[in-house]
Amino acid sequence: MLKKYLDKKLIEAGCDEAGRGCLAGSVFAAAVILHKNFKNKLLDDSKKLTDKQRKELRPIIESEAIAFAVAQVSAEEIDKINILNASFLAMHRAIDQLKTVPESLLIDGNRFKKHKNIPHQCIVKGDGKYMSIAAASILAKTYRDDYVDELHELFPEYDWIHNKTYGTLKHREAIRNHGITIHHRKSFTLLPKQTELDF
Repeated sequence: MLKKYLDKKLIEAGCDEAGRGCLAGSVFAAAVILHKNFKNKLLDDSKKLTDKQRKELRPIIESEAIAFAVAQVSAEEIDKINILNASFLAMHRAIDQLKTVPESLLIDGNRFKKHKNIPHQCIVKGDGKYMSIAAASILAKTYRDDYVDELHELFPEYDWIHNKTYGTLKHREAIRNHGITIHHRKSFTLLPKQTELDF
């Protein structure tokens, strides 16, 4: 059972990211402020939901939230500042776009870079504990999936519509055969280093 809030007296924004471990494309983040009495039996960590359930929940979250925002940081930016800082930056950008200024931030994970002196609480596996973080995880995931599906149309050989730019065998084989695109994260290990000798 997800908790509705950490502190009933504060305007809390749940924050989460999607695409951190991918080999290509932007990392996305979302920030969501829910009403304290928000209810939805289906709401959960986006990883525990089907694609259909996530798509069903997205318009509900967007229509019933006090405020929500989604932001991204490009592969080029990721290569310049590293993926951890890029994840923080994506969250900061999402928070800045909120039409209601939060008094507290609930961050999924164990690390965060303080933003504009807004108090924050890092919560490990928070997307499975708090409604606002779960809602943010769903928005970040669905918006990134839509973005990746569009990239797939331009570069179908990498099978991004199925692997969402994660390092699957088919994705890595395509990198080996076709090289990389402008969307690949050059600072990542795109192909595994040879660990066995060829006989």
